[in-house]
Amino acid sequence: MKDLIKKVTEAFGPSGAEDSVREVIRKEVEPYVDEISVDALGNLIALKKGKGGKKVLLDAHMDEIGLMVTHIDDKGFVRFGNIGGVVPIVALGQRVYFENGTMGVIGSERLDDPKDLKLEKLFIDIGAKNKEEAAKKVNVGDSCAFFQPFADLGDRVVAKAMDARVACAVIIEVLRRLENSPHDVYAVFAAQEEVGLRGARAAAYGITPDVGIAFDVTRTGDTPKARPMEVSLGGGAAIKVKDSSVITHPGLRNYMVKIAKEKGIKYQMEVLEAGGTDTSAIQLTKAGIPAGCISIPCRYIHSPCEMVDMEDVEACVLLAKALCESPLEF
Repeated sequence: MKDLIKKVTEAFGPSGAEDSVREVIRKEVEPYVDEISVDALGNLIALKKGKGGKKVLLDAHMDEIGLMVTHIDDKGFVRFGNIGGVVPIVALGQRVYFENGTMGVIGSERLDDPKDLKLEKLFIDIGAKNKEEAAKKVNVGDSCAFFQPFADLGDRVVAKAMDARVACAVIIEVLRRLENSPHDVYAVFAAQEEVGLRGARAAAYGITPDVGIAFDVTRTGDTPKARPMEVSLGGGAAIKVKDSSVITHPGLRNYMVKIAKEKGIKYQMEVLEAGGTDTSAIQLTKAGIPAGCISIPCRYIHSPCEMVDMEDVEACVLLAKALCESPLEF
């Protein structure tokens, strides 16, 4: 699993530019499914056929936060806008990379007060001497991602884009281990979640599943003076109750708890006060889909150094596999 997480997190893929990460995931998932396709929004959809039971949607978004070039000045400095939730204080001083390999460093204008730090005060220095030289490397509309290699800390691992590539890895591993599901399992590796849950909405509309389960990361409350929250690293799979965009289907949520208890899978309940996932897009498809969410606890979300615990990752795999092998009657 660590090798798989490393492979998917280090791939390039800000929202709207998921081609590279989609190909990485395609190669990983192809041996374990019966059909694979890409829809008009760029979602990768893989079907593992069952025995005529329900249509089950497993969703994880493959895009990551990033930046997009908006202007190049005469000295070759690159101005940018955000793709998804980029925090200025986290971005300052970070390295970024473009899909063509161009590297850059995020710098800031002079600030009289650190409180004035905003995205519009930042720029990317790609080492160009002037606008003409910079234009040979990047253009307006190009997107870039934060550059940080995967780091193995033992039981815990750190990488950029754990949100939500670690969830993609969970689904890939479920498909690899799943052998006797009574259901048709549709794995959706969704595009453009970070800019409005767009891919999941289109994919769910096309599939019209009987049950939808989204996978994503969630915040924790276990760091010094963190905002109080029951979720912690090492606490197991987080079964979502609520976030800013959804109240999960109570029957499905209780069924997840029942299966976790029966199988002895470590779990914790998640109430996320701020933030949302593809769960809400799935839930609101057509006349409504029973939808739930299994979250991987993650520290330092929307930074280039997101941390997860491998025991939590394994618990999410075990719970998802058990659900797919169960009758899913709730």
